[in-house]
Amino acid sequence: MDVTSLSALELRGRIAQGDVSCAEVMASFLARIAAVNGQVNAIVSLRDTDSVMAEARAADKASKRGPLHGLPFAVKDLVATKGLRTTYGSPVFADHVPAQDDLLAARLRAAGAIFIGKTNTPEWGQGSHSFNPVHGVTRNPYDLARSAGGSSGGAAAALAAHMVPLADGSDMMGSLRNPAAFCNVYGFRPTWGLVPGDADGDSFLATLATEGPMARNIADLALLLDVQAGENPLVPFGRSERFTTPVAADMRGKRIGWLGDWGGAYAMEPGILAQSETALRVFEGLGAEIVPIPPPFPAENLWQAWITLRAMLSAGGKRALYEDPAQRAQTKPETIWEIEQGLALTAAAVYDASVCRSRWFAVAAGLFDQFDALVLPSAQVWPFPVGWRWPQMIDGHKMDTYHRWMEVVVPASLIGLPALALPAGFGETGLPMGVQLIGRSGADRHILAMGQAYHQASDWPGKHPPPL
Repeated sequence: MDVTSLSALELRGRIAQGDVSCAEVMASFLARIAAVNGQVNAIVSLRDTDSVMAEARAADKASKRGPLHGLPFAVKDLVATKGLRTTYGSPVFADHVPAQDDLLAARLRAAGAIFIGKTNTPEWGQGSHSFNPVHGVTRNPYDLARSAGGSSGGAAAALAAHMVPLADGSDMMGSLRNPAAFCNVYGFRPTWGLVPGDADGDSFLATLATEGPMARNIADLALLLDVQAGENPLVPFGRSERFTTPVAADMRGKRIGWLGDWGGAYAMEPGILAQSETALRVFEGLGAEIVPIPPPFPAENLWQAWITLRAMLSAGGKRALYEDPAQRAQTKPETIWEIEQGLALTAAAVYDASVCRSRWFAVAAGLFDQFDALVLPSAQVWPFPVGWRWPQMIDGHKMDTYHRWMEVVVPASLIGLPALALPAGFGETGLPMGVQLIGRSGADRHILAMGQAYHQASDWPGKHPPPL
């Protein structure tokens, strides 16, 4: 039995039945990490084997702590973990060891997960390519010369390479969706507020980013989401909802709106749209109606609102870095650019951006009166060379910022909609791609149920593991 090929739910069941011990599970995953992580560089700040194995043996002797009891877990390096090095990919924090857990890490520990290390991320999570000056670059398990995406690139690569059974990620600008597409796994950006953050800094205006789960199947995705979700009484706008293994939705009669390249507004590399339509044919084969729809809102308006609000939040949250000359000198130019854009904003510009967002939310709500879900590609480019900072050109179109090549994720992110990244198979060069299945605000269960139907009909991660 290859323990590392089992799902998280299967591992949990076998541990509970006594078919395999927590120590045996841990030893198998540590052996897998030793075999492949040197090639991929997905897991960083790896703990020493003796300490981790001691925790696994203790878990075998202890009462079950929660739904992740005894499972190995590598937490994204943007999440503070008590006693475990947390760098945020920044040389400023290269030796930082937090004194306490962030809320997400605390919930994972309480659920019984055993932390084995962290997963790599871009510096400060900015940019959808996971490289930084502290840990280096994460490579794609399907092609080691290519990017694993980001900012949850380490999480997606570790998951795809069977170094972990589950992974957490976070998503402001596609950071759960882009790496899922690049690495042939699932990532779920939940409705904003379902997975709460910590009560640090601003918690009223900062409504663009959220944490969420990644997995190789939908049932495992729901398992981790149930651990992550639940109100934090210290922050506003919370949602309280529980998640169990989703029952596959009956797709007969369901209508899915296909947005394609948003009427040509989103530059796409050749083959992306055709590969996305592979996923649509799966839904069509299950009885859904696929309806191509024209752009429902001006893409440039969404983009301008997005970069305004993102810059405002970056400037506020990272102002201390900028104001300290020594720290500013150690901060990546993309982050400095975001901060400076934000510092130059007027209150009127921020207000106008929020009005645009509000109007788009209303328009989108009307679309969901007609459609059960909307679909867009998860990325506009195939996994690109690891030596690039970012794609500066798409099919002859020059990108005017470091993140314009990921514009396709903005419609869901801007208004906090649930978006499930589905693997869509492989292109002519053998590289993975995916699509976003987007739902109405609060329709997380519904989107996961549709995803379960899709997974049962396709199972790209299970049928096509990476050749490592």
